[in-house]
Amino acid sequence: MKLKYLLPIAFIALFFSCSTDNDDDAIVNETEDLELIQTIINNNQTIELYNEKGMFETGYNLVSLRIKDNTTDSYIEDATLSWMPMMQMPTMEHSCPKSTISKALGKDTVYEGFIIYQMTNTDASGWSLTLNYTIDGTDYSVTETISVFQYENQNTASFMGSDDTKYILALIEPKDPSIAVNEMKVGLFKMENMMTFPVVEDYTISLDPRMPGMGNHTSPNNTDLTYNNADNFYYGDLSLTMTGYWKLNLKLMNAVDSVLKGEDVTDENEASSLYLELEF
Repeated sequence: MKLKYLLPIAFIALFFSCSTDNDDDAIVNETEDLELIQTIINNNQTIELYNEKGMFETGYNLVSLRIKDNTTDSYIEDATLSWMPMMQMPTMEHSCPKSTISKALGKDTVYEGFIIYQMTNTDASGWSLTLNYTIDGTDYSVTETISVFQYENQNTASFMGSDDTKYILALIEPKDPSIAVNEMKVGLFKMENMMTFPVVEDYTISLDPRMPGMGNHTSPNNTDLTYNNADNFYYGDLSLTMTGYWKLNLKLMNAVDSVLKGEDVTDENEASSLYLELEF
């Protein structure tokens, strides 16, 4: 075949090759970097639960959800969702702090919210999750048992304050601590009743990190945690000067600086009764 015929054929082949590559590149994996925790089947829908670890643990859990229509094998892009986690105990049951569920930023089929599990059984049992959702004006509901594993350190604290109010405090950041001044982020909630845990606003949480295995030394440049109206969490600076186990000694103070829980660390008192743990 002459060269003048070969060149147009080559260009056509190259064009279709590039078009195919572009189509492949356009396919976005909206659960990339997430691990599947569990699937829940409800008649013609399957709800998929994801997070970074592929498991629920005590403490703060940021959860991503997708709803698949099993009849069309496609994911729902316009649903309204809510949830109710429940802990079943021998003589009672209760829920835990949780957020609303909203569409994940920049994604079409993924919804997200957080749940803070304040406790679990040693075998990860005891919890169930009810999901209520609406698609095209039709309401659905499904309840399934879930496993919640005990986190290795104390990343959440449930306690009674001196004001006879039960509080739940959860460590959110740093997830990947380093030898530096780290941003510390926590959530603070109160138990209004067994099912309702509203955010506590405008309190102060003082911070005194210590290394019990290294003479209980502290670190410089820490700041107390204060409330942020933008996302309803508390932020402060956590200075970590070396790797190892740190006890983050805390004091909770209300809007008029009355101490509700926790004590100063002194030569006579090595730790506060209110603390979180971190190890890296």
